[in-house]
Amino acid sequence: MSPTLVATPFALPLASALPPWGAPRLLDLLRRLVTELRIDVHLPEVELELELQRLHGRLPGLNPAPQPLADLHLPRAGLRVTLREADGEQFVYVTDTVRDRLAAYITFNRLVEIHRRADRHLRAPHTKVSVPYRRQRIASTVYRWWLDGGRSAITGARQSPAARALWLSLARDYPLSYVRIENKRLYPLGDRISEADMDSLQVRAVLLGRGRSLSDFVEAA
Repeated sequence: MSPTLVATPFALPLASALPPWGAPRLLDLLRRLVTELRIDVHLPEVELELELQRLHGRLPGLNPAPQPLADLHLPRAGLRVTLREADGEQFVYVTDTVRDRLAAYITFNRLVEIHRRADRHLRAPHTKVSVPYRRQRIASTVYRWWLDGGRSAITGARQSPAARALWLSLARDYPLSYVRIENKRLYPLGDRISEADMDSLQVRAVLLGRGRSLSDFVEAA
């Protein structure tokens, strides 16, 4: 999955070791790094393309094998969508049948930090789309298929800016709420939270699927 930043202790350099642009700019850089700790690191494009290429080569040998998703239609012609389910997780593969390559890979993962009751209702989606196939509504179409099926989604500990924008866009059509995870249980925070809560690793966003309610898996407020 997407690599994540890890916060490590550091000490400010001595004045004699400060870079030529001085302490103010250094402190500003450190502040920005701290505030961005919840943002995913973007995979370099070359590494992403190689990962998708390797995965495409492994598809024929996967067990269980991915099955066609007849009820999911993408706007771009020539794209074939298959689904593989294993250990309670779902893996969606979008293959360009014309160019014989993997265009996108979307997973709906379980979260080990939530209770079994919530685990029945929630999966954390993660998306990787090859550069030539971006901005073609692949991710949003797959997410809508997931939510329209009455399944809900929860964010992981971190979100990329693109993923955050996608969630806010989907929130126009699906209820978006925030929850706090404590001792594997989820507690509701409402549909708006403070910046301090947003920075907490225990706070997650939830998109509710059709016909679903927070009461399906959260504790009493």
